[in-house]
Amino acid sequence: MKQKTAMNKVFAYDTTLRDGAQAQGISFSVEDKLKIVRKLDELGVTYIEAGNPGSNPKDLEFFRRVGEIVLKNARIIAFGSTCKVGTKPEDDPQLASLLSANTPAVAIFGKTWDYHATAILRTTLDENLRMIRETIAFLKLRGKEVVFDAEHFFDGYKANPQYALEALAAAVAGGADSLALCDTNGGSFPDEIYDITGKVVTQFPGVFVGIHCHNDCELAVANSVRAVQAGARQVQGTINGIGERCGNANLCAIIPNLQLKLGFDVIPSAHMQMLTPSARFVSETANIEHNDKAAYVGADAFAHKGGMHIDAVNKNPVSYEHIAPESVGNARKVLMSEVAGRSTILGKIHEVDPSLGKDAPETKRIIERLKELEHEGYQFESAESSFELLVRKMLGKFTPSFQLRSFKVIVNEPAADGMNSSALLKINVGGEDEMTAAEGDGPVNALDRALRRALERFYPEITEMKLTDYKVRVLDSSQASAAKVRVLIETADPHGSWTTIGVSTDIIDASWRALVDAIEYKLARTKPARNHPGSPR
Repeated sequence: MKQKTAMNKVFAYDTTLRDGAQAQGISFSVEDKLKIVRKLDELGVTYIEAGNPGSNPKDLEFFRRVGEIVLKNARIIAFGSTCKVGTKPEDDPQLASLLSANTPAVAIFGKTWDYHATAILRTTLDENLRMIRETIAFLKLRGKEVVFDAEHFFDGYKANPQYALEALAAAVAGGADSLALCDTNGGSFPDEIYDITGKVVTQFPGVFVGIHCHNDCELAVANSVRAVQAGARQVQGTINGIGERCGNANLCAIIPNLQLKLGFDVIPSAHMQMLTPSARFVSETANIEHNDKAAYVGADAFAHKGGMHIDAVNKNPVSYEHIAPESVGNARKVLMSEVAGRSTILGKIHEVDPSLGKDAPETKRIIERLKELEHEGYQFESAESSFELLVRKMLGKFTPSFQLRSFKVIVNEPAADGMNSSALLKINVGGEDEMTAAEGDGPVNALDRALRRALERFYPEITEMKLTDYKVRVLDSSQASAAKVRVLIETADPHGSWTTIGVSTDIIDASWRALVDAIEYKLARTKPARNHPGSPR
């Protein structure tokens, strides 16, 4: 990052998959991480810090597979620490694991607070500087772009500014491409961040300075923006601000604050409308409730209820909206919300029927139906396949592949050979009934296997499918066992993967709806004519 660049260019550095994954209650699977990488690359972030390959087998598998993905905008970063006390970098197994990730860039964190060097690492200040300098030089000799994460930098600077700067100088001497100043404890204030960052930028000309803030004082976004105003040109954070303790700096607020408010170039302008869908996608993938009150990307960020507000917004939105919601992919909400802006919905409708305009009666009916479904608990940002099927149904371009007659699910405990559930299913295809039974590891697995077994005779392509992910969320915990649940099911075949949704007060019913959509979507994508008996096509 020592190359010259425009003065207003800021590099977005996402650490959702590493720092964000340290948040309580979040555990990304390898498939989750790969999906988020694709989404972040589409959004246009510059760097994706994806994990520590030396920490667990899951990250090792992830780095092996992510190398097969062709990225358009982002560079993958593997994360690790300086070599251990008294160890040469070439003899450090953690650094060997870091290199095995085969990423073009790496991030190395090191101690810049003298207290941490002596009390936590229990080494000398000079040895700590040696570890920083030699680790970075070792990685640079192997062709890596190196980001130095100056851990606890602001606390370290306030305690001993000379040593904190010496630690940065050691990183620069080793060849670091950028210096990320970390407010690791999240306790600094914007004026402190601005002043100290400005001094670092002045002292190390020609080296990119970054900022990495935590939100323990609810100041991470403000601190990140002030650091950029002081000269930082790399900003680290996570989608939706997820992270350890109170979270990390929220890129979903930082990016539009910098780009739309202050004129910095952070992501491609055309990609800004992907911000809200991306934020909701990460929430769904992490299986956490999306924050409706989040700035820019929350469902309530542009919501209007008071009569005077609504009247004013109808006359001129600028009266109560600081930006146009569509600019970040969000939508205005007046009394009842929409799942997406009209232009986004129209784009999906055009995939089914390109002839429909935004004011067509069919378009209006679809939007109204989306409002109703959102009120019931549906969210289609991570279930676009179900949304496409809905559009096809409402436009009269859908014929069901089968009809359900009945099903029964039985759970047996203890499990036998890993199977604790069985399902009995009866369906009708083109006037012909078919009854099957199957066992499974849980009621949904049993139901899925029974349904696909019943359909294989009519639709052989069903054998290509497999259920790859299943998520369930209680939508209103105050209702206890009577609460609605939202089920998301991801299915894959050799040609790709897709996600479908079901909502019900009955988890089996919600799962059934998502399973049916998954199969109908697969069959809708199958182009060749079917010649088997009983086909409704």
